[in-house]
Amino acid sequence: MAQVPDRWHQWVTHGRFGDDPIAREHMLTEFMYPIRETVLDKAKLQPGDTVLDIGTGDGLIAFGALDRLGSSGHVIFSDISQDLLDHCHAAAAAEGVLDQCRFVLASADSLAGIADASVDVVTTKSVLIHVKDKGSALREFCRVLRPGGRISVFEPINVLMRDPDRFFGYDITPVRPLAAKVQALYESIQPPGDDPMLDFDDRDLVRHAEQAGFAEIGLELRVSVKNEKQPVPWERVLHMAGNPRMPPFGEALARVLSPQEITELTAYLRPLIESGAGQERNAAAYLTATKS
Repeated sequence: MAQVPDRWHQWVTHGRFGDDPIAREHMLTEFMYPIRETVLDKAKLQPGDTVLDIGTGDGLIAFGALDRLGSSGHVIFSDISQDLLDHCHAAAAAEGVLDQCRFVLASADSLAGIADASVDVVTTKSVLIHVKDKGSALREFCRVLRPGGRISVFEPINVLMRDPDRFFGYDITPVRPLAAKVQALYESIQPPGDDPMLDFDDRDLVRHAEQAGFAEIGLELRVSVKNEKQPVPWERVLHMAGNPRMPPFGEALARVLSPQEITELTAYLRPLIESGAGQERNAAAYLTATKS
């Protein structure tokens, strides 16, 4: 029997876009590629640099760094998921760049296998939101950097995106008791104020970087609120999960609602989602820092 990929691989390659290739392409073009380019712009890569991409996932940032570094640079792909590292290894082999790559199984707050002062740049995208001890992670980033080395970090600031009167950005006032049951399931998995996705803001990132010993620190906070959302087919929504620890939405409904309640919630929420009649809230920080 074939081995089932771990939850990180499943979510990165399928769950976050509802296992829909059209949605994946839209997410990459409209959201992921611009983040990648900004992270790499802020990293100020130089010819011959060695880049450590922590929480590399499917290699979005890492392969972008290879494109910019050319044949003289090297990239270390680091992740807690061996399945994702295997995925990146296969992609690097297909691209003919394996000789410029290294693959390390490690968590962001304990970079075992990465020597002190051995890399020029550390990059991450949406990694610290999964790390409880963010201070340890920033200290590890500083440890592995050479003097003058740089970090370029992107993190969603989820505490600035929460609205208790909305569910996925949609007004749930008429079905509040049903939505509350689903929200209670989510909060049982990720308790607000304790879960690492919700226990920090942009000021905490600056504080952790200062305490880690970085000499120069910069942070750009980007916040946007739009009173419309991208229309999404209901079937795709049922297969989507907000992060690797969450069940797909359809599974969450089945776990906490009766068939009649699912019908009632669907009748109200589906037209809003498929027409985009909601609010889009985004908050994210780009953190840069230089080691003395």
